[in-house]
Amino acid sequence: MFIETETTPNPATLKFLPGQQVMTSGTRDFASPEEAEASPLAQALFDTGEVTGVFFGSNFISVTAAPGVDWSALKPQVVAVLLDHFVSQAPLFAGGDASGISVPAEADEDVGDDPADAEVVAQILELIETRVRPAVAGDGGDIRYRGFREGVVYLQMQGACSGCPSSTATLKHGIESLLKHYVPEVTEVRAA
Repeated sequence: MFIETETTPNPATLKFLPGQQVMTSGTRDFASPEEAEASPLAQALFDTGEVTGVFFGSNFISVTAAPGVDWSALKPQVVAVLLDHFVSQAPLFAGGDASGISVPAEADEDVGDDPADAEVVAQILELIETRVRPAVAGDGGDIRYRGFREGVVYLQMQGACSGCPSSTATLKHGIESLLKHYVPEVTEVRAA
């Protein structure tokens, strides 16, 4: 088995491609060792002592190194953990799959939508799914829609995109411009 690596716009994060499916649906972001307890793989990556974030995408894993950690030393450790996991065909989550795993409470704090904006929200969601999410996944992350209120779209960056130096520019110049162009009701995009 060969695991490819790619850099991301976030210098602290590398994207690892195992050449097979990681998540059958959705994504999962682990921002602490406590959250990683839900996944033996995420926990093993945190157990290196030099990892501060793990993100599972459909066919990749993004790993964020702690400040000051040298990737030349950490990368072989991460590849070894990933090889052990995928060669042994171990389950990704405790219990075998992602069902029943609780999402951290702060992730449930959506801004919400006004029911009168249902058509606008549908347009926003379609653009995020077809245009934004694939581009963000290419950089080792994901984006979560958190709500639309009074012209403002609330989004949350995940994985390599969370904490990336260019994430604000991505939100304000890239995503905001795209949404404003196609959905005139959008006046601003904010990080949630």
